[in-house]
Amino acid sequence: MAAAVLQLGNDLMAETEDLVALVTSLSPAQWETPTPAPGWSIRDQVGHLAYFDEQLTLAATDADGFARGRLEALADVDSFVEAATQAARQRPVADLVPWLYEARHTMIEATGGATERRIPWFGPDMSIASALTARIMETWAHGQDVADALGRTRTPSDRLRHVCFLGYRSLPNSYRSRRLEVPEAPVLVVLEGTDGLPWTFGPPGAVNQVRGSALDFCLVVTQRRHRDDTDLVCEGTVSTQWLDIAQAFAGPPGPGRRPGQFTS
Repeated sequence: MAAAVLQLGNDLMAETEDLVALVTSLSPAQWETPTPAPGWSIRDQVGHLAYFDEQLTLAATDADGFARGRLEALADVDSFVEAATQAARQRPVADLVPWLYEARHTMIEATGGATERRIPWFGPDMSIASALTARIMETWAHGQDVADALGRTRTPSDRLRHVCFLGYRSLPNSYRSRRLEVPEAPVLVVLEGTDGLPWTFGPPGAVNQVRGSALDFCLVVTQRRHRDDTDLVCEGTVSTQWLDIAQAFAGPPGPGRRPGQFTS
């Protein structure tokens, strides 16, 4: 477990470097560029990541203190996220990347020694491995918003496997977050990985299947693309329904992206 957590921390920092490379040369005005996430600028995307890294550190080091804040946050999730966003907007843009680095390194250090226990979060309690996997997913997804805002195309890496894994495992949560009954029928996901090999999740022979590229799957389960704007192929009613509501993140359903908003 310790070796796996160490690798996840390394992958998280590699994903962080990809994001930082997008924003390093931005002018102060460019930091305020709107992203596809309604009401969020590039600065908001980076500030959001840093803030929730600090929350994860709190959860790992002071579970009772985190639990008290969680009760208030879950009472009004939208207000909680908006308050965090407004607080981050008070920081000079020059502080955002150092803040992200500091929050991220502190979080990785805080979680590195707690590999055998679960920590509280805004959804169900998580293992450290799951928590770090979620941070990789969040970093990649918010990095996609930044890339889209800047009109840039990123090269997919093998780290997408983490996002694919979390996206698949989050199928039940995609239904529960909408107060829908979780289907009993299993889904098989077969993806073309960035290494040229198939990445498979789910039981072989399942009637309900999703096939396509790992990148397209990640874009859909993080709600960065509507599935109509990808080449994903669904077989079976459950897989089709799932991709319409898929979300790899905790919390209430997001608005996603409109069909035709992106062509790739």
